[in-house]
Amino acid sequence: MTDRRRDNLGYFFNDAVPRFPTKTAIIDLSGATPREVAYRELDERHDRVAALLTARGLRPGNRFVMAVGNRFEFVEIMYGAMRAGIVPVPINTKLGAETLDYIVRNAGCVAAVVEPGACPPIVGVVDAIGLPNKLALDPAPAGWERYESVLQSTPPRFDPPELAPDHMSFLPYTSGSTGRPKGVVLTHAGQLWWIRCVNKYWPTTSEDRALAAVPLYHKNAMAGAVKPMLPMGGSVVILPNFEPRRFLQVLSHYRCTHAGGVPAVFTLMLQQKDLIESLDFSALKVLKIGSAPVQEELMIAVEKAFGVAVGESYGLTEGGPVMIGPPLDGRKVPFGSCGVAWPEGEVKIVDAAGQDSDYGELWVRNPGVTPGYYKLPEVNKQRLVDGWLRTGDLFSRDKDGFYYFRGRTDDMFKSGGESVYPKEVENLLLTHPDVADVSVVPLPHPTKGEVPVAMVVLAKGARSTIEDLKAYSLKNGPAYAHPRRILVVPELPLNGAAKIDRLEVKRRLAAEFGASIGSAG
Repeated sequence: MTDRRRDNLGYFFNDAVPRFPTKTAIIDLSGATPREVAYRELDERHDRVAALLTARGLRPGNRFVMAVGNRFEFVEIMYGAMRAGIVPVPINTKLGAETLDYIVRNAGCVAAVVEPGACPPIVGVVDAIGLPNKLALDPAPAGWERYESVLQSTPPRFDPPELAPDHMSFLPYTSGSTGRPKGVVLTHAGQLWWIRCVNKYWPTTSEDRALAAVPLYHKNAMAGAVKPMLPMGGSVVILPNFEPRRFLQVLSHYRCTHAGGVPAVFTLMLQQKDLIESLDFSALKVLKIGSAPVQEELMIAVEKAFGVAVGESYGLTEGGPVMIGPPLDGRKVPFGSCGVAWPEGEVKIVDAAGQDSDYGELWVRNPGVTPGYYKLPEVNKQRLVDGWLRTGDLFSRDKDGFYYFRGRTDDMFKSGGESVYPKEVENLLLTHPDVADVSVVPLPHPTKGEVPVAMVVLAKGARSTIEDLKAYSLKNGPAYAHPRRILVVPELPLNGAAKIDRLEVKRRLAAEFGASIGSAG
């Protein structure tokens, strides 16, 4: 029994239950009043979920679609199912009906557990497909079982099956920004390896508390809060969504020690200067910014505002998910760096000629790397080489072994024969004191091929004009890389994972400037 649990990701916090049975594991702020869930209750609810799905006829290896917002039930549904070897397919709740339909059919789902209010299209999609098992958190649509009622009628006892190490634990789908979403196979053994590495090399304590406000279906929340905290007896505070002022108030009120998010989250928070100055953040130990390119100016500003260490994190679902972190010898990570290679994983940079280099595409190999994309053999041939995952991310490495994210290999474009990297143009604009946030994308040009254009959010009280910003870029950077057109907006569009939605940025900029881009210099 013990061995079965130890090799099953659904029991990743199992050691903490007997040590801290009545201690709060999760504080859920999604409802009208806070809901605190203790370790013993959380464990029992996980067993109920495993028993419930098994009673509905699901067996190890079966997939079910899971469309649930940020609430404690997300954790129990996802990992409770894994106790039975059943495979959750957690989806981005912001997706449209057509994409949802593709994912459910592509994954071969035989059941659904959904929160209708968090993902309205999913009910119609599941009904149209005709899945036999349908559970819904309140309100339950006609023909659906009410999740909490059937859960409570299920005994909190479950004997887990024996699973092979390479048994699929869950099947997330990538964002699909460059096409249809791709299913990423992740194994129990690989994910447990990652959790054990975190606990071994960068452990938290039972007194630590993490705040999660980005979507739980995204690795930023799971790898940054849930998986590091619960095995050690710590706690997680869950916000239903990100709103900068409430985030700050919760961070202070619940005395969170750890928090993280994408750059856009911290950019919005820094604009709440009055609240930051009035609240107590003395419990904070570290803030992590990741899942998207991070500018040095943003990290400096966050560190100054909160008075704690700010780290840049890097990872991707397929890769472990995190394979670069702070050095174990205590060296300070330089601004702009994600850290050094993990102790038990392999990392290398490969240049365009296929040779090891200090600048090029990042390749990673470790037990957590996906064994393959679901039903995509051609993609697997391209992305997986002798156990190495080609991440598609551009990196550089300095003489001390620190890695620096430089952008996506497919972000680079040619302008008049010169290579332009959007992140470098963004970094330059962010050094201007009047620029709070920026996204740079290419637009077609009749003679240069493509030229950079920018969507900019100005800081409060900014007086600079568009011409001022263009002149600043020309003065401080290469002429070929200056943004030919700039659109000032109150905020950048974000996708469901709270990252900048570059497809939407490009669509808006094309609509605004497409007809006139031919006259750009």
